[in-house]
Order: sequence, then structure tokens, then C-alpha cells
Amino acid sequence: MRPFTIEDAPDLFEMNSDPEVHKYLGNNPLKKMEQAEEVIKSILDQYGKFKLGRLAVIRKSDNAFLGWSGMKYEEHVRDYPYYDIGYRFNQSAWGQGYASETAQAAIDHAINYLGITKICGGAHVDNIGSNRILSKIGLSLTEQFMFDGEMHNWYEKAAKS
Repeated sequence: MRPFTIEDAPDLFEMNSDPEVHKYLGNNPLKKMEQAEEVIKSILDQYGKFKLGRLAVIRKSDNAFLGWSGMKYEEHVRDYPYYDIGYRFNQSAWGQGYASETAQAAIDHAINYLGITKICGGAHVDNIGSNRILSKIGLSLTEQFMFDGEMHNWYEKAAKS
């Protein structure tokens, strides 16, 4: 896992232009490279403002871009701000444990080094893989909510004091 750079835009675009990757994300894959660049600029802004943000996941053996994982300070999905754990990977990386391993590392860092006391996450109710990962990394299903006209599961984890 490493911080994003603007040079990651082509890889991010390739992943986010895949309709299957966006199946449970509103079915709105990216259509222009500029959109990927804007996503990266937003991530870089999170690094500066909150000392956290999504991180690029790179396979060590060949430096291949697999996707992203990590924390985000979110203000626009729910009626209140929260720290969100998230992950998104190329189809070729699905089912290999990258999401759960990297998300757990991000949570551990957020709690142990940034002092974040509550981690949240959401997943479309039909996204079985993502819902499994959120449970596997220690978040508990607390409710369901509507987002963009679709039902999502809401998960939370409080840091141990």
C-alpha cells in the first residue's frame, strides 16, 4: 500500500471504467481519464486535510496496480461525517484476500496511530463479497439505509479503549 500519485490515473481509470467493478456503486463507471485525475486529486486532498486517505495497492512481485484500500473522512453519504473504510480492486484481484488484508491494516493504522475511535463502512445489500469483508475485518452490521435509491448495509466498529 502506498500513497496515490497523479501518475496512477491510467491504472485507476482502467479499473473504474470496468462496469463490473461499478456494479454495486451506482453503475456509473468512469468514461474519461480526467475523472480518474479528479478522484486522485480528491484523495490527495484527504491526505493533506486528514492525514489519511485511500491508498494504491501494488503487488510487490511485479509492481502491478491492483486497486485501492484505506480510510476516508466522509461527509456526504450519511447525515453526519464519519471515517469510512473502503476498498476497490481490479477483477483480476478479486477473491485473493487483498481487500480484507489491506482494509485491516488501514483500520489498525487509523486506530493505533491516528487515534480514530470509530470506523464505519457501507456496502450494497447485494454485494455479498464486500459485506463479508466488512464483517471479517471486525465491523458489525448495525442498520440498512438508502443511498442513491438503493439499499445498503451499514457497519461500525468502535476502537477498544
